[in-house]
Amino acid sequence: MKKMSIFLAVISICSIFLTSDAFAKGGMKWKGSGGWGMGSQYNKMYDPKTVETISGEVVSVDKITPIKGMHYGIHLMVKTEKETISVHLGPWWYIENQDFEIKPKDMIEVKGSRVTFEGKPAIIAAEIKKDGEMLKLRDENGFPAWSGWRKR
Repeated sequence: MKKMSIFLAVISICSIFLTSDAFAKGGMKWKGSGGWGMGSQYNKMYDPKTVETISGEVVSVDKITPIKGMHYGIHLMVKTEKETISVHLGPWWYIENQDFEIKPKDMIEVKGSRVTFEGKPAIIAAEIKKDGEMLKLRDENGFPAWSGWRKR
């Protein structure tokens, strides 16, 4: 019985060392934000100097991959009095886990940075308001809500 206890203790200690070594060598890596993080090429497009607010009707809700290699995100087409414009919300894994639903024919207000994306005007959203509720996607400097507190 005593030999069995010593054997199990040795196995446990070896397991701890092997697991620690795997972590140290990068065996377990966090996948990150799929190109949606603050320092990404895409998020550098957000410019607090071009922030504006639009109101209109949601024409469509789609999934897009803004830049090759990114995870897909949620995208709206919104018809205002002046134009129909593309509105980029954020990564699908963040948007789809919020208690905030947007569907075609919804009337919404969007606050965000007006950019040129693929040669056309678009808005990278910071806030969406609908029926008195608000979905906050970015702070006043464009820092994404999904990027987490550790990077602030």
